Amino acid sequence: MPLSSHINNERLTFTQLRNRLVELHPELDEQTLNDTMEGATNFKEALAALIRSALEDECLAKALRDRMTDMRTRLSRHEARAASKRQVVVENMEAADIRKLTEADFTASSRVGPPSVVVDNEDELPIDYLLPQPPKPDKRAILEALTRGAVVPGATLGQPKLSLSVRTQ
Repeated sequence: MPLSSHINNERLTFTQLRNRLVELHPELDEQTLNDTMEGATNFKEALAALIRSALEDECLAKALRDRMTDMRTRLSRHEARAASKRQVVVENMEAADIRKLTEADFTASSRVGPPSVVVDNEDELPIDYLLPQPPKPDKRAILEALTRGAVVPGATLGQPKLSLSVRTQ
């Protein structure tokens, strides 16, 4: 039986018994009524068990949240290390005039990527190129405008960067 059904059944038993006792013995004081109810049903124990279970879940959630924070930090380190290694490879391939590296488990090739937007001064950017809430440069719109040959105050096209493409087939 699901826990919520068990709690509901216990509550129903508890309230029916309490109402019946009050009806039959209106002279019962609150303390006596509570003591009688405590021994007659498992409702309070069921609620206490549910609270303990919730506390345990909260503890586990906190531990998982902390672990996820640690793992995100670790992930960032691995991603930065991989990017750094790829940059070393692409720089060395360029310096040695190697455009393609074919191995048994991968093929790596250097290629010129698309130009990127370099924002020199955000304060000079027209409002059309700022994203609302909070305002920040809309680099996609700036790139499209600069690529079309438009002048966007505060932004220029940067030099294309080499990137490394790796296929694993």
